Amino acid sequence: MPSDFYQRVYSVVREIPNGRVCSYGAIAKFLGAARSSRMVGFALKQSGVLDFLPAHRVLNRNGFLSGKHAFSPPELMAELLRAEGIAVANDQVLNFKELFWDPSENLNYREF
Repeated sequence: MPSDFYQRVYSVVREIPNGRVCSYGAIAKFLGAARSSRMVGFALKQSGVLDFLPAHRVLNRNGFLSGKHAFSPPELMAELLRAEGIAVANDQVLNFKELFWDPSENLNYREF
């Protein structure tokens, strides 16, 4: 059973809009655990048994697809992003800053 923190991560990730991306660190910071970006990654890696979770929209702080190894096959992460109109080259979202969705600016912390 996922922890409460993991459930909160999943709730935030479900809010990332189609065609937008977020980072592990931004999610951790929003949840009040700024130094826990790796825990966000661990949560997403464990999410495979849950209903569809758009984990492909969560990248590292520089827009790299650092979590692609959790997808099967690893190319699936980039394919899912491209299907949403997001340009990816060399395992990096090309216009990361423009597509970045910050949960701190878009969500109410008390709901999570």
